Order: sequence, then C-alpha cells, then structure tokens
Amino acid sequence: MITKRIIPCLDVKNGRVVKGTNFEGLKDVEDPVKLASAYSESGADELVFYDITASHEQRKLFTDILEAAASNIFIPLTVGGGINSVDDFERVLRCGADKVSVNSGAIRRPDLIPEAAAKYGSQCVVLSVDAKRVNGTFHVFQNGGRIDTGLDALEWIKDGVAHGAGEVVLNSIDTDGVKQGFDLEMLKAVNAIVRVPVIASGGAGSAADFVELFHEIPEISAGLAASIFHYGEVTIHDLKEELRREGIQVRL
Repeated sequence: MITKRIIPCLDVKNGRVVKGTNFEGLKDVEDPVKLASAYSESGADELVFYDITASHEQRKLFTDILEAAASNIFIPLTVGGGINSVDDFERVLRCGADKVSVNSGAIRRPDLIPEAAAKYGSQCVVLSVDAKRVNGTFHVFQNGGRIDTGLDALEWIKDGVAHGAGEVVLNSIDTDGVKQGFDLEMLKAVNAIVRVPVIASGGAGSAADFVELFHEIPEISAGLAASIFHYGEVTIHDLKEELRREGIQVRL
C-alpha cells in the first residue's frame, strides 16, 4: 500500500481561516499563518490554502498571507482561489506554493489546464472539483459552491486529467462539514476513471472516517480535512497512530 497523506485545509476569507457546513454558515477559526505553522510542526504531510472568495469576488488571490505562511512551513503547499491564467500560476509559485489548484478558472477557460501543465508540469496542476448530487448525478459547482455549472463531474474530471491535471481534489459539497464520513460513493466513481492521485475532501469527523476511507478505497492517495483538525477534535499525530495500528501506511 502506498503511503497515505494527511492534509489539513485552510479556507481563507478576509485574511482569516473560516469553516462552515455544506459550504455555508462560515465561522471564524484562526489566523492562517499561525495555523499553517502549527500544522507543519505537527506532522501534516502537506497543506492546502484556498482563498475561497477570490473567484466569486473576481479578484486576484491574496499574496501577503500566502508569502508569510509559506516562509513558516516545511511541507508542500497547494494554493487555490482566483487562479484564472498561467500568470496567476507564476504569481503564487513565486510566493512559495509548490502546487496550484484550479477550479472556477478552469471551468471558465478549460485551456488553462493544458497551458499550465505545458509550462510547469502536470505535477504542479491540481484540479479541485466541488461536486454535489443533482437528480442522481454528480454536478460540478463553481464560485465556492454557489453556482451549478451543469457539468457532469465525472466527465469534467476525466477530461481535466486527460489534458494535464496531475492530481484531483474531490470536494463533496454533500458531506462538507457534516462529519459523518467521506463521500465514498462519489470517491469510488472518480477513482475508477483516473490514474492520478485523488485526494478525498469533505466529511471527516473522526479518525475512524479516515480508516474507513483508506480501507474502502485503497487507491486513494490522501485524506483532506479542516474542522476536526482546526478544533482539536483529532490531532494529526493521533490520527496517524490510529491509521498505522489499522495497517495503513503513513509517515510518522
């Protein structure tokens, strides 16, 4: 079994980390630079930063907070929010990001994925997909889950990977913040159609949810979570110890 990654996610709005449920009801959590540093020191394998209102507000992604956070951590950093061009890739990479996450920008202009992959390599391009069930199918949503694009999520992901995305973050809006477990049905459907790393996001409420994820879908590369880490409900160290006891390979 490939070593599994545990990835905290920082959703940033107005310079603060926030968290909600089903992408709604956002509550203030913590200073992002302070939280990023704490996760880096506590054994997180990677860190994800999302400027969650950049696309909706049609502005560029923050850079001051990003630079401060990147200078204080020693693990890979993926950054997303307001990424609409190859120039945006360049800007956040110069600020310290290791990978760049595209979502709404790629929906508006799909050529962004192959353009970025050609310049920086597929390993740098992360396709982040906010998906939700609509009439029995998985639809892609954009602008922080505000707009139903009507796109079939499975087809969108398959196409994005074919055109250069080297990793997929699947954010299930249905399970986001609910803390009842990852969306295994949706994750299995995505995992079956791509051969790049897939990161599960949305729904983790306990260490047992990660155990279930990696046992049910052994090919899944990583589990991403926010609330349970932010509020100290589960520590990364304790989670990894539990995973190891369950026979799941992690980096301690």
